[in-house]
Amino acid sequence: MRTSQRFTNKVVLVTGAAQGIGRGVAVAIAQEGGQLILADRSPLVHEVATEIITAGGKAIVTQVDLETYQGAQSMTETALVQFGRIDVLINNVGGTIWAKPYQEYEEAQIEAEIRRSLFPTLWSCRAVLPAMLAHRCGVIVNISSIATRGIYRIPYSAAKGGINALTASLALEHAADGIRVNAVATGGTEAPPRKVPRNTQPLSAQEEIWYQGIVDQTIASSLMRRYGTIDEQVNAILFLASDESSYITGSVLPVGGGDQG
Repeated sequence: MRTSQRFTNKVVLVTGAAQGIGRGVAVAIAQEGGQLILADRSPLVHEVATEIITAGGKAIVTQVDLETYQGAQSMTETALVQFGRIDVLINNVGGTIWAKPYQEYEEAQIEAEIRRSLFPTLWSCRAVLPAMLAHRCGVIVNISSIATRGIYRIPYSAAKGGINALTASLALEHAADGIRVNAVATGGTEAPPRKVPRNTQPLSAQEEIWYQGIVDQTIASSLMRRYGTIDEQVNAILFLASDESSYITGSVLPVGGGDQG
């Protein structure tokens, strides 16, 4: 249980909040006094909201597809109707769908990876900016990845590299407007099995080998030679989302046990 109250009276929008790091971020911010809008396309997000409300927190759900512009706009409209403003946006949607050498990817798979791991952040930033500009304040934390230097997931790496560029440029564009934009480049993270898998097809024997190659490379690239925990990622995200990082913008913070990505 967290004792800090860094998000008291803050309205915080968390995307990809149904499971994994997104769920961890949402629960932690609720414990620190934040008022939450939880966005995800999975109905599992309602379970996270119930957990937060049962513990005495405040959370509403917007079940939307953030791979679309319309989904991001709908999410933002829901937040503004309920709370009138958005103080913090945490963009957490994304994740590798396939693991294999680049030449093995099909055209549709490359496009699906980019839609999954770049467009939700692009759309969500675009959707919330007018509200933040109207209040001349706001914080955006994008979830990137150290996989910008990694094997067997080139389209995902490209998407996360795009998020790093978006972070730097958006911070430069809107620093004078009181809006800070940073990113956390997450490393390999131990997490419970996903309740909704990104790839619904069972892996072939060769795909299992390629996936293990990602795991081996991730551990080898970490100076600590291990995966991190969800809490270790959450701690970094909450720091950048809070006023404790008030003089930081345009930065990408690697949280990968020494792997700089």
